[in-house]
Amino acid sequence: MTLRQLEILRALVLHRTTVAAAQDLGLSQPAISNALKAMETQAGFALFERVNNRLHPTPEGMTLFRESEAIFSLHARLEGRLRDLRDSRSGQLRIVATPPVASGIIPPALKQLLHTRPRLQVFFDVRRFEGVVEAVLSHVAELGFVLGFSGQPGLGSEVLHAGEMVCVCPPGHPLSQLSEVSPADLTDYPLIGLERGTRLGDALRRSFHSVDVTFRPSVEVRYCNTACTLAASGVGVAIVDPFSAHQGDNRQLAIRPFRPVTPVKAHVLWSEARPLSRTCQTFIREVRQAARTDGLLD
Repeated sequence: MTLRQLEILRALVLHRTTVAAAQDLGLSQPAISNALKAMETQAGFALFERVNNRLHPTPEGMTLFRESEAIFSLHARLEGRLRDLRDSRSGQLRIVATPPVASGIIPPALKQLLHTRPRLQVFFDVRRFEGVVEAVLSHVAELGFVLGFSGQPGLGSEVLHAGEMVCVCPPGHPLSQLSEVSPADLTDYPLIGLERGTRLGDALRRSFHSVDVTFRPSVEVRYCNTACTLAASGVGVAIVDPFSAHQGDNRQLAIRPFRPVTPVKAHVLWSEARPLSRTCQTFIREVRQAARTDGLLD
């Protein structure tokens, strides 16, 4: 017995007339009647008894109906799974990011993604730059988010935000009265610097050098998030990326443009060995939207 025949049997059991079954399946009434005759001939026994123009399944017919329910339940689950995949509502997403991006625009983007796709399972890790690149290349993560990516074989990338380093200090600090801050303006205050050898730390040193000001931090840290925390506590002032400056815990910091302009770009990375899934594409759009909401994109 074919799946189509089982579908007709099921409709007849549920509706008890060939007319109603035909309407349910979008077939003609004669097609249903002919199919029933063919099924009974093939089975070698009656599937229904006809009483007062209604069909009553025989015990054998009901046995086939009950046994076929598992098939239709599986089919319904498969149809639901297909809809979920089409709408990217379920499945998995593995992402990894460096701390500035992880603490800045990833959380609101994830919140929005999971609001519309509650059955989606997300794996999210925070690593240093080299760890993010390795995770994407080795397919541990589908998407990676970093600052200052300059290209690497095997990785596709896209700029999510092109911004500039900014100065952060407590509200009421003398530097908060300036429209923009230069290295010369920082010489009279304790400076929280980024470590030498990090992308942003080296970029910051080049900016100081370009205007003949010595880069002399009172405290050195690896991450901009740490620098923001120390600045908010009054330890000193810091030059950080715009993601770290605008993250939720730092809303009370005074943020001023830093000159000379020190560019910083946020990239999303993926392996060129595999195509981006619909879920990945959707999440990238959510990250862009989160950046706009935070005022990081125009």
